[in-house]
Amino acid sequence: MINVSQSIRNVALVASPGSGKTLLSEALVYTANAIDSMGSTLKGTTLSDFELEEIHRHHSVSSSLLQFNWKGTQINLIDTPGSLDFFSDVKSCLRAVDSVVLVVDASHGIKSEFEKAWEHIQTLGLPCLLFITGLDKERTDLAATIAECCTVMGVTAVPLALPLGHEAQLSGVMDLVQKKSLLSNSTQAKIQEEELTSDQLTQIENARRQLIEKVADTNDQLVEKFLTDGEFTQEELVEGLTFGTLEGQLIPVLCGSGLMNVGMSLLLDAIHAYLPSPDNWSHRHPINGKNPQTGEVLRREGDVAEPFSATVFKTTIDPFMGRLTYVRMHSGMLQADSGFFNATRDTKEKGGHLFFALGKKFTQTRSLVAGDIAAIGKLKETLTGDTLCEEKHPIQFTPPPHIRPVMSFALEAKSKQDIDKVSVGLHKLVEEDPSLEFLRNEETKEMLISGVGQTHIDVTLEKLKRKYGVAVNLHTPKIPYKETIRCQAHAQGKYKKQTGGHGQFGDCWLQIDPLPRGAGFEFQNTIVGGVIPRNFIPAVEKGTIESMQHGTIAGFPIVDIRVTVYDGSHHPVDSSEMAFKMAASMGLKKAME
Repeated sequence: MINVSQSIRNVALVASPGSGKTLLSEALVYTANAIDSMGSTLKGTTLSDFELEEIHRHHSVSSSLLQFNWKGTQINLIDTPGSLDFFSDVKSCLRAVDSVVLVVDASHGIKSEFEKAWEHIQTLGLPCLLFITGLDKERTDLAATIAECCTVMGVTAVPLALPLGHEAQLSGVMDLVQKKSLLSNSTQAKIQEEELTSDQLTQIENARRQLIEKVADTNDQLVEKFLTDGEFTQEELVEGLTFGTLEGQLIPVLCGSGLMNVGMSLLLDAIHAYLPSPDNWSHRHPINGKNPQTGEVLRREGDVAEPFSATVFKTTIDPFMGRLTYVRMHSGMLQADSGFFNATRDTKEKGGHLFFALGKKFTQTRSLVAGDIAAIGKLKETLTGDTLCEEKHPIQFTPPPHIRPVMSFALEAKSKQDIDKVSVGLHKLVEEDPSLEFLRNEETKEMLISGVGQTHIDVTLEKLKRKYGVAVNLHTPKIPYKETIRCQAHAQGKYKKQTGGHGQFGDCWLQIDPLPRGAGFEFQNTIVGGVIPRNFIPAVEKGTIESMQHGTIAGFPIVDIRVTVYDGSHHPVDSSEMAFKMAASMGLKKAME
């Protein structure tokens, strides 16, 4: 069987906001002849940023999948958002890929968002390429930008290309590995080769010498070869670069401009040559899981012959396509409309149509194999982070932890008729974005929405209005205050009522003690001698609990106390559960006072 996984590259584009990452992805797809012309972020015509919230902000607010072919290699490119408000999406996507292209704008340098993403990439151990974009802008310096990257990232960066032209005159790049020049522009996807001048040849030879020295340090055999011959063959150089990249010993650096479509073909060639296929990467780093029934540790090595398994890294609810579940195939094969097992939720799914994606354009496919990334239509129970597998061979992979919200607002529908729509719409948006939280506070009776930042909340409410036709007002949430005590207290609760015939009588002595914060409520019975019959003790506890709902200071619930009933009296005829319930309530209020 031909291993299809060897011809796949799963790559995430990662950068800080405003680094030109979306333009870069547009240029890559255009260079691969998957589209007829390049879109613009300013005009809102790019493949990646197709949501209205992204179009008017000119920034990515969610990840998008771009799948295209380059010289026989299937490239699954995930354009991730740069803002930390949407970093949960980035973390989820990084679990679905085998490698990363880091993008740095030469005019901006490295920002804090980039550093946070880089830390997470290092934790996952993903091999990377570094692309320096924006070289068509004024006052940009490739060497200075690479030096900054090496300092901040703590890596050995090896340039594989040099720019042809400077700033506005940027017209192409010089390939240090192949020793040739490549000209390109934003109006023509075809790449033109040009004869090198003597000055350019000298520049290439000097830079190539430094490249070879750094590559030689990755491998003892290459060191010996370098010391003996002082030169590598083309195959040896590519082999050394690939080995160093996969082992994390170095990061190849390419350069150009997404806006000008410069350097794209060389970046695509580098993705094919130096970044791992799913087959290669999974054999180096098998993914571990567990049997959800027995807890036994299991592993998948990314082989088509292994049982089917996949993880869900993204969920969207499209107005035309319905619910789309984006999965990364880890092993085995999956046929369209075939059922499978959700190990995370212990439920069966009927399956649906399978789609490859180019932004918001979808193409149906009949089957998926290990290493594929695709969308499955209309799954009912499956959410982001879930594991899909064969029921006969269950396995559950550990999902990445979601970023917890740090900001909350109370919201109310502008129209009372839309209250139900608010709840339905926000629950669907939470399914798409697990870093969101939506709940109704039982104490304040408010609907609360929580997110990672202000932009996160704003985007969510814009989607709520656009997709579900609901406008809301935000305000500061009410604080659900609680009351408690600082020291021990005693009090008698005595309820006596005589109205002719049988009366009501209940008498109990209570002791209240403070408990540590968050300990809740404890009730103890230390009655001896039957001064309060045993059958009335539950009524004392119930009266105490009901009285705790309204404190004595400001009427807020009472928490973190221990209530002990230790003495009292009863009447053989007039005592009842209701009487002792009232007595306990009176006793607690007196003790609190």
